[in-house]
Amino acid sequence: MDDLFSMSAEQAAAEAPLAARMRPRTLAEFAGQEHIIGPGTVLRAAVVGGQLFSMILFGPPGCGKTTLARLIAAETGARLVQLSAVSSGTADVRAAIQGAREARTLGAARTVLFIDEIHRFNKAQQDALLPAIEDGVVTLIGATTENPYFEVNSALLSRCQLYRFEPLAPELVEQVVTAALQDEERGLGGKGVTLGDGALAFLAGMSRGDARVALNALETAWRSRTAAAPGVPVIVTLDDLQDAAQKSPVMYDRDDAHYDTISAFIKSMRGSDPDAAVYYLASMIAGGEDPKFIARRMIVFASEDVGNADPQALQVVVAAARAVEFVGLPECRINLSQAATYLALAPKSNAAYKAVDAALDDVRREGNQPPPPHLRSANYRGAKELGHGAGYKYPHATGGWVPQEYLPERLSGRRYYVPIRGVESELVARLEEIRRRAASDDGGEEGEGT
Repeated sequence: MDDLFSMSAEQAAAEAPLAARMRPRTLAEFAGQEHIIGPGTVLRAAVVGGQLFSMILFGPPGCGKTTLARLIAAETGARLVQLSAVSSGTADVRAAIQGAREARTLGAARTVLFIDEIHRFNKAQQDALLPAIEDGVVTLIGATTENPYFEVNSALLSRCQLYRFEPLAPELVEQVVTAALQDEERGLGGKGVTLGDGALAFLAGMSRGDARVALNALETAWRSRTAAAPGVPVIVTLDDLQDAAQKSPVMYDRDDAHYDTISAFIKSMRGSDPDAAVYYLASMIAGGEDPKFIARRMIVFASEDVGNADPQALQVVVAAARAVEFVGLPECRINLSQAATYLALAPKSNAAYKAVDAALDDVRREGNQPPPPHLRSANYRGAKELGHGAGYKYPHATGGWVPQEYLPERLSGRRYYVPIRGVESELVARLEEIRRRAASDDGGEEGEGT
């Protein structure tokens, strides 16, 4: 007698989520990633020619990594073994490799070993794959949402081709949703489901290129409507979808998003775009970035990119950093926004940054040259006998300025700090006056401060 709780393969497929049922069955149905698998690409030609090589597919969720791996195995007639690094260990990897070895001995098809979330494997687990890949026992296809350069061993990377998947374009998401609405075998076709005004565009936008998110929201909204009125044609409205989706997914991983978003944030402030700066700030906050990290980067920016063009910028950001410590999230987002918009709109100068780096270059190249004798301390026993401080001219005795050499002799006349704009314009005039007077006036008196 059949087990009352068993389910046939057909029943299981029918009960699967809409996103799973609508997976492409052929390369012709595969949407997006034209740069990887489109006509004329190396991978497309290899698959069509039945050639297999190991690869790692990386990119955001819902853009087709798992689907493509399955299609590659199917199109090349390979035997597919699928593991998830979330629930599998070294023993599972070794068992899969042994099975592939036995299949090869029996003359069976080549084995594609697909490992989802491969970044979750530790070094030992990844290393266990190397001999089998090198010997051709398995063809590895790894999938990950993380940057493989951060998460995958270099030894494994060197044996694989890397393919970066991009989020699906909105029009492709719309195409996937439309196909699901029309497909009577696997989708919602024939069930009297239509979309209201703006619903399709909403799904394409809120999914952020993740077809799975769009299809899940559509299915959730449809099921809730059919539960309320079984057997009645359904118009899934924009309100239904907004309620089903609740919010767009925030994709912010600790590697790519962390580095890429802070880079975009800094570059937006440097480019004087407060709107973009606030957007990337919001992305980081929503993604769970440490607000202290954001504040630290803005403190660096205040001196590196604003500097003395607006000396108050550093004070504003340091105050915001203190506010982060005192207040914390969510309120400190306002302090960070104030500082970010101030920095974005402040006049920009990298003069201080360039000055210290130019000076460091000289120190590294020529060593740290000793100060001229008249600038050296004369406040310890024997210093005066060595001539330290002799001839030093005390600026306060002559109105706050006196011409004398301050740089080491070998660096005399070297210029490091070159004011650019903003408040620095005033410093330019003062600096030029000092240099003009230095060229024509040898005045000054020896005095205090030695």
